Amino acid sequence: MSSSKPHNCDPIAPYRGRLLGLAYRMLGSRSDAEDVVQDAYLRFASVQDARNPEALLVTIVTRLCLDRLKSAQAQREIYVGQWLPEPVFDADGLSADTATELADDLSFALLLTLDRLSPLERAAFLLHDVFDRPFGEIAGMLERSEAACRQLATRARRAVRDNHPPLATAPERHAILLQAFCEAAASGDVSRLAGLLRDDAIAITDGGGRKTAALNPIRGAQKIIRFLIGIAGKNAGRDIRMEPKTINGSAGAVVFIDDEIDHTLSMAIDGEQGKIAAIYVVRNPDKLRHAPLPS
Repeated sequence: MSSSKPHNCDPIAPYRGRLLGLAYRMLGSRSDAEDVVQDAYLRFASVQDARNPEALLVTIVTRLCLDRLKSAQAQREIYVGQWLPEPVFDADGLSADTATELADDLSFALLLTLDRLSPLERAAFLLHDVFDRPFGEIAGMLERSEAACRQLATRARRAVRDNHPPLATAPERHAILLQAFCEAAASGDVSRLAGLLRDDAIAITDGGGRKTAALNPIRGAQKIIRFLIGIAGKNAGRDIRMEPKTINGSAGAVVFIDDEIDHTLSMAIDGEQGKIAAIYVVRNPDKLRHAPLPS
C-alpha cells in the first residue's frame, strides 16, 4: 500500500480484488465470496504486524473457503436440481492479476470442473495455476507437505484439461453465436438452432427449487431444441426481452419477462467446430441478486 494513504482506511484494499477472485473461484458464489473476504478483513485487522500481508490474507481466505466448502457439500446434497455458479457481471474486478493461462477464466465450464474436485485439489490448483503462488507457500496454507500439494494440483490440472471446452472462441465470435442463438430460440427456428448447436451439446438450468428448471442436464442438440421450443410455447404472448451482458467474462444475456428478471444465459463455445457446446441458464433468484436492472 502507498504510504500516502492512511493505513486504517482499508488495509486490504490492494488485495481485495484478488481475494474476491480466489474466494469466488473456490465457492462459485459471489455473495459467499464477499462474506469470506469480510471475515478475512476482520481477522487481518486484529494482527499487529503482518510481515507479508498478502500471503497472510490469501491463507486466511483459503482456509475460510475450505471451511465453507465442507458445509456447502452437505447443502448440495439437498439442492433441488442442477447447481450452477452465481453469475458475475464484473469479472475484471475478480481478476487473479497474474500472467497464468487461466488468470482471467471465470467461465461456467471451468467453475463446474472445479466444483467436481475435492476442496484441497481445488485450492492447490487455484493457488498455483491461477494465482501463481509457489508450492512451498501453498503447503503452509493447506497444512500439507509440498509434495502432497503438487500431487493435488496435478490431479486437478488433469481434470481441468480433460473437461475444458476445446479452443475457446474469440469474443466477437462468441457474441455472434449468442445473438444468433437468442434470435433462433425466440422465433422457434429449429433448423437454425440445429446449425448452432454441437450434436452432443448440453444444457443445464438452475432453478434451485425456487423457479421451474430441468432437474437433470439436457444432453444432445435435438433434446435441447425440443426443450427450447417447449419453453417458447409456454411464454407465448409475454413480453420477453434479452439484454446482452458480459457474464463471467464472456458474452451472455439477462432475460426479462414482463419487466422482471427471469434468468441469465451463458454459453461455452467449441472453438474447433465454431458451435455451442454448452448452455447455462440460471433462474434461482438467490443467484440473481447482483444482476443489473432492465435498462
